[in-house]
Amino acid sequence: MTATKQCVVRAAARNNAEWCASMCRSHGLTGEFGPQAWTAPARTPPYYPDAVTLTPGADAAALVARIDTAAPGACVKDSFADLDLTGVGFRVLFDAQWIHRPASAPTTSPELAWDVAGDRDTLRAWALAWDDGAGNADLFRAELLDDPATFVLAGFSAQGRVSAGAVASRSDHVVGVSNLFASQGGADRAWPVVLDAVHRLFPTRPTVGYERDADLDAALRHGFEPAGPLRIWVRG
Repeated sequence: MTATKQCVVRAAARNNAEWCASMCRSHGLTGEFGPQAWTAPARTPPYYPDAVTLTPGADAAALVARIDTAAPGACVKDSFADLDLTGVGFRVLFDAQWIHRPASAPTTSPELAWDVAGDRDTLRAWALAWDDGAGNADLFRAELLDDPATFVLAGFSAQGRVSAGAVASRSDHVVGVSNLFASQGGADRAWPVVLDAVHRLFPTRPTVGYERDADLDAALRHGFEPAGPLRIWVRG
């Protein structure tokens, strides 16, 4: 990994850890940032890790000691894909790729009008559209509306229904995008909406995130570049 890409990955990992911390706070759980990793002392909300490494070569034993490994499903986001947690009962859940899009990259006009969810009803409509009937819409709680770094982006159909969106999380140097979805058309319909919103809200900040498989291919089609690998470990 080049020095430039390592800087991008460090910024993306920090941004992602800050978003995970925001999600946890909305559920009443406070994590801790250390020199090498962000960690949560108790089980985090579904889909969210108990730890995110912030530097290469993090001390695996010290990291695992800071999370709850007794309850099932402990999860570590290995931001540089350089840990080996097999000896402490973890297995690889999946590998993915950090992605980066310069602030100067052009955007295209989206098909859908968009806005930032600013009230409970809009956030709930967004969460239900994101969830698509899977039963996890309650993950996104109203407390997120009070987080100054969190922007829930909603794309609206001509009938006024939320039909695409993502979460944009602002940090010092980048904007992270996660939870991208579209009710129809998949990522290729969602990205123009989200990128237009991010460009208008944060015109000087690069956009980062992570994707894998077909979702990674879609991100690359919309101007992202791969920055480096990450790995998700789960215990049990």
